[in-house]
Amino acid sequence: MRRGNVHVVLMAALLLMATACGQSPGDPRGPQSADGAQTLSISAIPDQDPQKLQRLYGTVSDYLSEKLGVPVRYVPVTDYTASVTAFRRGDLQLVFFGGLTGVQARSQVPGAMPIAQRDIDAEFRSVFVANTESDVKPITDVAGLSILAGHSFTFGSDSSTSGRLMPQYFLSEAGVSLDKFTGQAGFSSSHDATAKLVEAGTYQAGALNAAVWDDRVKSGKIDTTKVREVFRTPTYHDYHWLARPDLEQQFGAGFTQRLTNTLLGITGADDRERVILDLFQAKKFIATKPEEYQQIEVVARSAGLLR
Repeated sequence: MRRGNVHVVLMAALLLMATACGQSPGDPRGPQSADGAQTLSISAIPDQDPQKLQRLYGTVSDYLSEKLGVPVRYVPVTDYTASVTAFRRGDLQLVFFGGLTGVQARSQVPGAMPIAQRDIDAEFRSVFVANTESDVKPITDVAGLSILAGHSFTFGSDSSTSGRLMPQYFLSEAGVSLDKFTGQAGFSSSHDATAKLVEAGTYQAGALNAAVWDDRVKSGKIDTTKVREVFRTPTYHDYHWLARPDLEQQFGAGFTQRLTNTLLGITGADDRERVILDLFQAKKFIATKPEEYQQIEVVARSAGLLR
């Protein structure tokens, strides 16, 4: 077979593969299901156990699909940066971002809109924890974080709001820069990992999402004889649902508002809604707006995490 014919055959094969996946190369309409229907692709930053995230967002996908009348699929991502990149490219259309990743995503996708947050996200906190064999005792204010100087320390993901950005900000307020720790500061893969690393004594102290800490303590997944809470930070806005600006083009006029109303309408009225809220560690979703993340944006720019 001549080279030109081989090229034609290969191109045809690629087109068939793309069609089988429900999307033509370069299709501006976004992902489609096998029957050609537009598919809403959702995701979230991988801040917890992947199995829990799969269970949570699988349930959310089914719920949204039923309420909105469109196919919805959950697409897991490998890390925080990947979630922002996929959102920018349009591979993801709705993402439950943290405060920092949400601000980063909006800076790369003009017109992207935060449409809802959990009730707990309006007054979110990080928690500092320490191994019980260390000399780090509970403190009562931000200034007390100075006790962490001279100890080994781990954050969560380097793009985590509650596991890195805000803890580092409060540490700086106490005069503790990264070079004040013993050895190099660590960056674990998730909040769960941070808690376990400190529990195991790999690091003497660390910082993580307070909601995750509370949930793991309550469920007995944290050994509080080995790791203890040291301090809860002042509050800040954090996680939120961020929608791409082209949803109307893909799903029709008014879709973004329908989506917003659907999320805000999860009140725990039936068993499935109660499961969703329980997995989100929330009582309800509430409205939000870009201005609520201004503090995150300012801190991120000062830390060099936002261009």
